[in-house]
Amino acid sequence: MTERPRIRFPRARLWRLARVQFGMVALAWGGALALRAADAADAQHDLLAGNYTDVIDHAKAALQDPAAPTEWSPLLVKALLAVGRNADASTAMTEALRRDPASIQLRWLARDVDYANDHPEAAVQRVDEIRRLVEMRQWMYRTPADLVIFGRVALLLGADPKDVLEKLYGTALKSDPKLREGYLARGELALDKHDFALAAKAFEEGLKELPGDPDLESGRAEAYASGETEAALKALTAALKTNPRHVPSLLQLADHHVDAEEYAEAAKVIDQVIAVNPTQPDAWAYRAVLAHLRNDIFTETSARAQALRTWQTNPRVDWLIGRKLAQKYRFAEAATYQRRALAFDSSYLPASAELASDLLRLGQEDEGWKLAQAVHDKDDYDVEAYNLLTLHDTMAKYATVTSDDFVIRMAAPEAAIYGPRVLDLLTRAKAKLTAKYGVELARPTYVEIFADQKDFAVRTFGMPDIGGFLGVCFGRVVTANSPATSGHPTNWESVLWHEFCHVVTLQLTRNKMPRWLSEGISVYEESQADPAWGMHLDPSYRAMIMKDELTPVGSLSAAFLAPKTPEYLQFAYLESSMVVDFIVSRFGIDHLRGVLTDLRDGQEINAALEKNVEPLEKLDKEFAAFAHERAERLASKLDWEKPDPDLLLPDAAEELAAWEKKHPDNYWLMNIRAQRLVAEKKWAEAKALLARSVELYPGQAGTETGYRPLTMALHELGDTAGERRVLTTWAAVDDEAPDAYLRLMDLAAADQDWPTVARNAERYLEVNPLVAPPYRYLAQASTATGDVTTAVGAWRTLLQLDPPDPADAHFQLAELLHRQGSPDEARRQTLLALEEAPRYREALHLLTELHRDETDTATKAEAAVPLAPQKPGEPARQP
Repeated sequence: MTERPRIRFPRARLWRLARVQFGMVALAWGGALALRAADAADAQHDLLAGNYTDVIDHAKAALQDPAAPTEWSPLLVKALLAVGRNADASTAMTEALRRDPASIQLRWLARDVDYANDHPEAAVQRVDEIRRLVEMRQWMYRTPADLVIFGRVALLLGADPKDVLEKLYGTALKSDPKLREGYLARGELALDKHDFALAAKAFEEGLKELPGDPDLESGRAEAYASGETEAALKALTAALKTNPRHVPSLLQLADHHVDAEEYAEAAKVIDQVIAVNPTQPDAWAYRAVLAHLRNDIFTETSARAQALRTWQTNPRVDWLIGRKLAQKYRFAEAATYQRRALAFDSSYLPASAELASDLLRLGQEDEGWKLAQAVHDKDDYDVEAYNLLTLHDTMAKYATVTSDDFVIRMAAPEAAIYGPRVLDLLTRAKAKLTAKYGVELARPTYVEIFADQKDFAVRTFGMPDIGGFLGVCFGRVVTANSPATSGHPTNWESVLWHEFCHVVTLQLTRNKMPRWLSEGISVYEESQADPAWGMHLDPSYRAMIMKDELTPVGSLSAAFLAPKTPEYLQFAYLESSMVVDFIVSRFGIDHLRGVLTDLRDGQEINAALEKNVEPLEKLDKEFAAFAHERAERLASKLDWEKPDPDLLLPDAAEELAAWEKKHPDNYWLMNIRAQRLVAEKKWAEAKALLARSVELYPGQAGTETGYRPLTMALHELGDTAGERRVLTTWAAVDDEAPDAYLRLMDLAAADQDWPTVARNAERYLEVNPLVAPPYRYLAQASTATGDVTTAVGAWRTLLQLDPPDPADAHFQLAELLHRQGSPDEARRQTLLALEEAPRYREALHLLTELHRDETDTATKAEAAVPLAPQKPGEPARQP
């Protein structure tokens, strides 16, 4: 958690009591307390294993004895709550407090009982009861378990979380390293503050001492859920192995299925929860979410009412429904639910935080930022709120580029360099895509481009350490990383086109579309805008298709949630775009629009596909055939069989030669041999192999392309014409090859082929608009072709990038401005050139010419002024 310099409790008396306990607890409790009866210990084991009925029966029998150990009472209450027998739990708690009225552990548990029986006022009163008991009889509450309860109460009373974490929970666990309540409390505090790394650490440490504990495993799963799905699912599996009826783990599993759009599976898991506990409010909240997603308003209302049955003003119910809807990009509906939660309890910070996030993603920034500030003011340890407020200070310094349709926010230096290019791209995307899909967009669309990847992650996800995303669209708000943040070439124009396509389809469907279809259309539209953009089949994806690794269309959204490797995630994007391509090529764009319209009107995706395309089973079969045909067509004359790795060993030369004889034009072997030849600088032999490779597979792109080493070989062999031909082919198929574009500009400029220079300068700027060379080439090409406006813009931009020869840039700009008829600005640029290079002869000549033109203009203007009539007696006047 974020460090804070002060230590502060809200009540001095409570703080003094804590200090007394810190000194006494180590003396009083050198080791962990064990249950005083073996059968109670067995019952605790049964409770964790989910044998709730057995625990209830044994506890009731044991408590028939007035002298029964007090440990039986909380076991009975917890088991009754676990199965939804809330009224019985209240009766049992009354009896438990009669037996042990001084127990603060019982009174803390009584809060849960009160809430479960719709007595929130009584639950709040329990906190004050615990406070008063501890203040009056501090000598009674020295156990590590009591110290944990004291810490929980202190947090509710406003204590500093860092103090509670270190000086209460830390002390308790030091005294009793097997105190499960200590690890749970520590992990839950970190989760509440969105410090997931600290939460994971707490639960991991607890599991070292208490392996297999389902509550700790479930906590670990929650800590990992935001970024490490595979680890989270592994923890849930471990928890459910110990206790198949473990409600917190089942609820997380249902949550996972909802995220993956596996709604039938989610419903089954929710049924399991309700079978264990018919009154479990979260389970009914999830049912309401599922009903909302299928546009079943009656069931949604009914499920929400059931969720509120045990506690009619429980803010968590609406918070949970709203949170899940927001994760489905239903931000308007989500905000409505968060406002309902706050109507129940205006101090419920999770709802305030979620509402702030929803509003910011809806573009309602004034209220959103105010709410984020309010959350931070009330809880300055909430990591997400702290991150957002820090980001707000950064964004306050951003520049804004606007039109009627767009509000673009960027770091000021970047806005000055390529802000107009961003606006031009988005304007073109809007004109093309809104017409194609027949949608009228809400205006304006907000686009935020971040020069720091951590700022992008905070704005998008609330946390700074989430990578792997280039851009995200929320429907009306788009966030994107600046080209400056990328460690490898990335076509930012393609990224923004992709994200704006999301704006179109999400608004068309009112955010009611599965993830696979949303991503699939955006990737598809990239390639429609420019054939080099988007994703294309490559050898790896071809192999995955040929191995029948396609995901069924109905499960494609799940492929984005927990892919086996990053490559499989990318394959999910490609496959989704291929499904869209299949629908459009086979049935037409009108049928795709029909699917989107029906989604907007509340139909489920399968029904919309069946109505506008074909039934899912048939679609899966025909799409698989379509994908296989595309894969087989990829460089069909190449041999794609991979050689056995043993054949590549130094002592297997004869076997390799025999294999190669049977497999001429083998893609993999040609590349391996070419790499070796390049390393050995055998350029002529490498050229022959690589030329054959790109001849058979001309669409090669990316880091593994054969074009790069081929151009290197041609360059080394002095074949400039051949190098240029290969570069031209490469540049046409690869949208992220700035080294190819730059070399092609060099060669084309030498040949004075200015259209080719300009085209490749534009290509380079699609990847990196923050460096000088492409602007200089663009300025030269535009000047040569008479496009003075573009040339002026290029020289102006170049001057902002600290070029190596600023005097020449100022002079070239001055000449163009002079030609445009802007003498004052031309003079200023000429003087700036002379300031850099006082003896710059051409600049001196231009300054003289500008002065002469100014003098001539003034003389002509004076001559054009008519003389007033001469009065009698005045001397004669000359014009």
